[in-house]
Amino acid sequence: MAKLLNLISLWALPVILIGILTFGLIKKVPLYEEFTEGAKEGFKVSVKIIPYLVAIIVGISMLRASGAIDILAHFMSPVLNKFNVPADVLPLMIVRSLSGSGALGIFSDIANNMGPDSYATKLAAVMVGSSETTFYVLAVYFGAVGITKIRYALIVGLLADLIGIIAAVSVCNLMFA
Repeated sequence: MAKLLNLISLWALPVILIGILTFGLIKKVPLYEEFTEGAKEGFKVSVKIIPYLVAIIVGISMLRASGAIDILAHFMSPVLNKFNVPADVLPLMIVRSLSGSGALGIFSDIANNMGPDSYATKLAAVMVGSSETTFYVLAVYFGAVGITKIRYALIVGLLADLIGIIAAVSVCNLMFA
């Protein structure tokens, strides 16, 4: 079974690309022209989202530089200990909804400080994989298409992040604790 999955993962992308090109040729679509038109639109979207990206990066940098996240982790450690969550993981729980690269930086710090086989590193790895960068998605993608009413999307996104964190803690407590 593992060999079959490896074979599928090896050939999936080339087959998809060749399939799209073949289908385009059969339908007589001007492939190069369509590709360049899509690239132009992608560049326009990239330029539109730059202010949102700058705002998120500045906000995260301010939170980390001020030490607010570390102070919160110190005060929350008694509650976190009851659920077998190391206080070192709390900054990841907070930053993950804001920034993927910030979360990966925190994860890297946890892995370097605690070691790759520690419970904190395993929990952090599962948390990174089970949650999304909600504020990034809202700012960048919604901002790119001009959506301004984000209240319900924000609530659902944060709820999904909370459920992802709870699931990560539960699974890691069953598997590794």
